[in-house]
Amino acid sequence: MGRLLALSLLGIALALLGERFLALRNRLKASREVESVDLPNCHLIKGIEAGSEDIDILPNGLAFFSVGLKCPGLHSFAPDKPGGILMMDLKEENPRALELRISRGFNLASFNPHGISTFIDSEFKNTVEIFKFEEEENSLLHLKTIKLELLPSVNDIIAVGPAHFYATNDHYFSDPFLKYLETYLNLHWTNVVYYSPNEVKVVAEGFDSANGINISPDKKYIYVADILAHEIHVLEKHPNMNLTQLKVLKLDTLVDNLSIDPSSGDILVGCHPNGQKLFVYDPNNPPSSEVLRIQNILSEKPTVTTVYANNGSVLQGSSVASVYDRKLLIGTLYHRALYCQL
Repeated sequence: MGRLLALSLLGIALALLGERFLALRNRLKASREVESVDLPNCHLIKGIEAGSEDIDILPNGLAFFSVGLKCPGLHSFAPDKPGGILMMDLKEENPRALELRISRGFNLASFNPHGISTFIDSEFKNTVEIFKFEEEENSLLHLKTIKLELLPSVNDIIAVGPAHFYATNDHYFSDPFLKYLETYLNLHWTNVVYYSPNEVKVVAEGFDSANGINISPDKKYIYVADILAHEIHVLEKHPNMNLTQLKVLKLDTLVDNLSIDPSSGDILVGCHPNGQKLFVYDPNNPPSSEVLRIQNILSEKPTVTTVYANNGSVLQGSSVASVYDRKLLIGTLYHRALYCQL
């Protein structure tokens, strides 16, 4: 009887593991391939060889790139080189990406930038680093390091004040093994946290893996990408900075970072058509890239169009797309970056 019970329990455990494995493959879109959608007048950006996971563009055309991200389980083209912040002036006829100097006293050797956000005012450690951009010197002055228990696995932030922001946690745990277990079991424990010097609180939760975050041009809504659920959540922002869910847009791809087209308010999304290729890197079958434009997301039927798609022959693992004055920048998790004239 004891052996029969043990075999029954083993069978149940194996069945559960098998079901979770198949569910994870579905969440990763492991069988999906993408058809190329090309853009004219594009070229790879010189100086970005190992990823530009996030990009933010100021109204004056200065674009900031977080480069060199290294994540456990992901491929890296520069495993021994620390990350950095690059800048490109999109008003120039032939803009170049320049690395910004960072003030003394900041630990550059362990710098591993992930999400980036700017606010205009007169990861392995899972901290948020606040810098002041010194435009005349093309440098960054480090102001503050924020490390909190409520930020165990920061993915992206959106600044809403000089030292005020919303941040996504893409995992509930900080321990690497528990992160893998959490993802495998599909626990839906990730969240969005609001931070100010006077208050820190969870303002939205229940995501599979909360990823990119941004804010609508009128500052009324927060957009959150749930990468493994293939969803974009629209959350209404209240005066006390709490968020309530308004709607969810389902997509057929892994949605990463979200950018806003300043001229139209459209959402540009860097996507991964096949997430499994990100984690099981094969140079002969590299991860593909995809950029979507979402128009009128608050309407009953938002318009979703594919702006760019590539099978990995040009760009691998697109994570963000940002536009300024009909100039498009596409960044990646650990590959190159693309500059296009629209």
